[in-house]
Amino acid sequence: MIDKLQDIERRFEGVEADYNNPAVVSNPKELQRLGKLRAELEPIVETFRLYRKALCDKQEAEELVEDPEMRELALAELEPLKAKIAEYEEKLKVMLVPKDPLDEKPVIVEIRPAAGGDEAGLFAGELMRMYLRYAERKRWKAEIVDHEENGIGGVSRVVFNINADGAYSQLKHESGVHRVQRVPATESQGRIHTSTVTVAVLPEAEEVELDIDPKELEISTFCSSSAGGQHMQKNETAIRIIHKPSGLVSTCQDERSQAQNKLKAMAVLRAKLLQMEQEKADAERSGLRKGQIGSGDRSEKIRTYNFPQSRITDHRIGFQWNNLATFMDGEIQPMIDALVQYEQAKRLAEEDQAA
Repeated sequence: MIDKLQDIERRFEGVEADYNNPAVVSNPKELQRLGKLRAELEPIVETFRLYRKALCDKQEAEELVEDPEMRELALAELEPLKAKIAEYEEKLKVMLVPKDPLDEKPVIVEIRPAAGGDEAGLFAGELMRMYLRYAERKRWKAEIVDHEENGIGGVSRVVFNINADGAYSQLKHESGVHRVQRVPATESQGRIHTSTVTVAVLPEAEEVELDIDPKELEISTFCSSSAGGQHMQKNETAIRIIHKPSGLVSTCQDERSQAQNKLKAMAVLRAKLLQMEQEKADAERSGLRKGQIGSGDRSEKIRTYNFPQSRITDHRIGFQWNNLATFMDGEIQPMIDALVQYEQAKRLAEEDQAA
């Protein structure tokens, strides 16, 4: 571990030196790249330097133990130093675990009702608002790409992007089936219903990451419509793009301009294709293809929102949150932090096993 940390420190010092290079300072792209690299390396280097100092202090204290006059003072210093060293070692182990290369990307989120009819559509709309409120709390820019209402205040499909570096690292664990248990507004006898909604969180792909042949795309236009299929305007500004080899479909109708809708629809298509590539690579490594969503069946759940008991439970990690109102208002960071910690612990265990 020490050798790896020393390599990182040398790399960090090289980045620091590059900031004094006039050729770098005059190149905005290179300066941006170095800034990102510095931000990534600096916390590791700072922790490593504190760890190294603690090791030196421990060695000095152990030497002073041999001095009768300093023995008592040295022994008093040793235990806190040992605890500090163990704490730094654990922190550095986590920091050295290879990160998901997609973590720093912005995201595209797609939400669809699954089982439960109108109630599922209503909850899909509430999940959309929850994630948009979360983005607002983080001061992240969010934009609706496609939004289809179901006529009673819910949604039959919504796609939005969150254009913020690192959004994928925070939201990727939201992908899957979300189950809601509550008495629907349409239920006259007060019975609790169970419905499900699917959420897919896709890392946004840049044009250079995917080579899409324009000949493989079927692009058509249609009139933007509101709930119930009523046309909002006569001009065909909405865009539908079909990627013929994969069968993937991407639409956008939230912008007034056909060109803007096309740009957004292409961004969604690229994200879906990138996800397919990632799943294919995972399948080749593990021999098992695992999609994000599944069929949307009630049994395929990652999380349950129990309204009568004001409780949210994430079934993957057993984490519970007992204030559903604040959670649905976008205060989901404690859940996200628990999921990120779980992923880090899992990666760390895999690294230790491999070693």
